[in-house]
Amino acid sequence: MKTLLFMGFFIGSLTGIAQELIGTIDRVALTVEPHNEWFDTEYTNYEPFAKTLDQIQPLLKDVEIEVFMGTWCSDSQLQVPAFFRILDELEFKGKTTLIAVDEDKKTPSGSAAAKGITNVPTFIFYKNGTEIHRIVESPIDFLEDDMLAILSGAAYKHTYED
Repeated sequence: MKTLLFMGFFIGSLTGIAQELIGTIDRVALTVEPHNEWFDTEYTNYEPFAKTLDQIQPLLKDVEIEVFMGTWCSDSQLQVPAFFRILDELEFKGKTTLIAVDEDKKTPSGSAAAKGITNVPTFIFYKNGTEIHRIVESPIDFLEDDMLAILSGAAYKHTYED
């Protein structure tokens, strides 16, 4: 009986682990079970500030974004859906790459280590192939305010920056 209980617990644990996403993923992966529970809720509930979006819109030319996140991470579950809601409201047509990390902030390709990812989510903004800045773990104000600061060239320091 103990063996059966242990096996059931072990298999249940593996099932939970198997549901976490790792590596480059498509946004659609966040809209299916089990991730859709948090993604859909946070996406729907986030209401970006329209005035700030109007200021961001003209700054998006030649911008690319990399998003490092963990599907297991509560900050990612809160911020990533809100971020995609902002991009959708802006009708952003630029390239967005979504990369899921494990709990050690690692990816199979090593891209998280190469980019110095220590906390998730991390949103990295590029203009003409050069990193402008990044939002790390949580915005200083609101996501769209931090995006405006980064894209406009205003002074900006992310949460963990000295």
